[in-house]
Amino acid sequence: MVYLRQCKQDGLTLAKRSKQKLKLDESTRVLARRIWRDYVRQHIGKILLAILCMVVVAAATGGQARLIEPALDRVLVTGDAQLVWIIPLAFFAISVIKGCASFGQTVLMQTIGLRVVTTLQSQMFGKIMHADMAFLHGDATGRLISRFTNDVNFLREAVVKTVTGSVRDLLTVVVLVGVMFWTHWTMAAMAFIVFPVSLWPIIYIGRRLRRVSSDTQVELGSLTALLDDVFKGIRQVKAYGMEGHEQRRADTMFESIYRYILKAASVRARSYPIMESLGGLAIAAVLCFGGYQVLNGETTVGKLIAFLTALVMAYQPVRSLAAMNASLQEGLAAAQRIFEMIDNQQRIFDSPDATPLVADKGAVRLDDVHFSYGDDIPALRGVTIDAPAGSTVALVGPSGAGKSTVLNLLLRFHDVTAGTVTIDGQDIRKVTIESLRRSIALVSQETGLFDATVRENIAYGDPDADEAAIIAAAKGAAAHEFISELPDGYDTMIGERGLRLSGGQRQRLSIARAMLRDAPILLLDEATSALDTQSERQVQAALKRLMTNRTTLVIAHRLSTVIDADIIYVLDRGGVAEQGTHQELLARNGLYAKLSRMQFAPEPADITDPDAETARVRA
Repeated sequence: MVYLRQCKQDGLTLAKRSKQKLKLDESTRVLARRIWRDYVRQHIGKILLAILCMVVVAAATGGQARLIEPALDRVLVTGDAQLVWIIPLAFFAISVIKGCASFGQTVLMQTIGLRVVTTLQSQMFGKIMHADMAFLHGDATGRLISRFTNDVNFLREAVVKTVTGSVRDLLTVVVLVGVMFWTHWTMAAMAFIVFPVSLWPIIYIGRRLRRVSSDTQVELGSLTALLDDVFKGIRQVKAYGMEGHEQRRADTMFESIYRYILKAASVRARSYPIMESLGGLAIAAVLCFGGYQVLNGETTVGKLIAFLTALVMAYQPVRSLAAMNASLQEGLAAAQRIFEMIDNQQRIFDSPDATPLVADKGAVRLDDVHFSYGDDIPALRGVTIDAPAGSTVALVGPSGAGKSTVLNLLLRFHDVTAGTVTIDGQDIRKVTIESLRRSIALVSQETGLFDATVRENIAYGDPDADEAAIIAAAKGAAAHEFISELPDGYDTMIGERGLRLSGGQRQRLSIARAMLRDAPILLLDEATSALDTQSERQVQAALKRLMTNRTTLVIAHRLSTVIDADIIYVLDRGGVAEQGTHQELLARNGLYAKLSRMQFAPEPADITDPDAETARVRA
């Protein structure tokens, strides 16, 4: 029974391995066909020219081997004085031709490989630019960056080495085998047995390396994500004294990558003893048989040396084919990860009958809106919000109540699960996304500045804006004065995410950008949260000018900033708990009044559970 059970287990294991092998082979074929069809075939002219260069390299290699026999037998043995000059000159000429052809095929194939990488990077970047927010939030930035750097380089090496290496090396082997048969067919038949046998380690190692390479690339993506995370949060790391903790995390990752790369190198190196042994066996057999024939006068020394030269020269391209297959498998593993990104399907896109949004007034309405981020907990439950044209509507409430979700739906970062969102009576799902977002200006607590000049950051939403408009927007946002004091004024580089500026300065640049946009709808998500008292007063005055004749939705935790709103919606647990003006909501003595008392009271009185209350109203 134990024996039968073991046999069954062995059978299942073999079946599983066989299934995995078939799946891997099919995946390889699919990926290879796609790479060829979509990225390589369009360069067929350069490929054919490169192949012509490879034919010349292979023929030149065979010609060099073929010159050995007359060089020995007719020059050294018979003393043909005329060939003393002809053969060396011929050998030199062939070497020059071979070198030039090698240069040509290398440059051509690198051109193709780099063009494939550029195309893939452009497609990936375009996919990310148009991807849904859910996709972008589902993966770490560092892992996405890793696909632009590590993965595309693996694929480039695969394209270059596969086309260049396989064609060149196969042609070289064919030519040299032809030289071997031309020189001495019996010894060639003996040596040729080695070549089919050498295919086994190439195939076996390639399959193993595909799996190892895939794991390595995943780990490299995780390392890039870790570095990006730590470098961006370096202030927090130092402030909390977590340098040692992050060092340990990084060391663990470095060690893991070390093991993966070492394993890949070990798998790749397994071909060496096999190939060396097979090559040694072939040469030993030829030396034995050929030496016997030379001693018995059945062949010449020149033929034997010429044959051995061709055999040794053929051995190197066979070894290169093993290395080429390893690069191919690494490239296919990278291609699989790249195509996962390129093939990601958008869920937010223009409908076939979408028309440009006509936002003459900018009236916004959410009608019985339901929405969930994909889990079982709804973010919005039947929310109805009406923002008449030119009004200021404030959204307040505890953290997690759904305030930011309202803005995300209005910008169509996500689509509603049920209900409608309209602007001037037009369902935003039936208008083009470009026209929708051009009608909206956003100022959030995340300033969204880039490592560019002050001018470029202000003009980000309107790159064609002239200098006067940019300066006017900066003055309106109370930013012109500090900009003028910067080393290069409006041409000053502000660093990644604007880190060379203070928090208040960054926020004012963000407000200036919104002012320059001059959109009919304005979204303010804690727009003044990073400002000091003096700057806040300046910016609040600027915002009041900006909000004139515009529909404005304001998210605020500091209730002092929304007292003058035309209507305030109090959200709680995904629904509208209250609505009205500041005075009306205070009179109702509900959630808004409670939040107001907690913010404006000089002492936090009558709070039985401070931690719970803080969690409900934290910014």
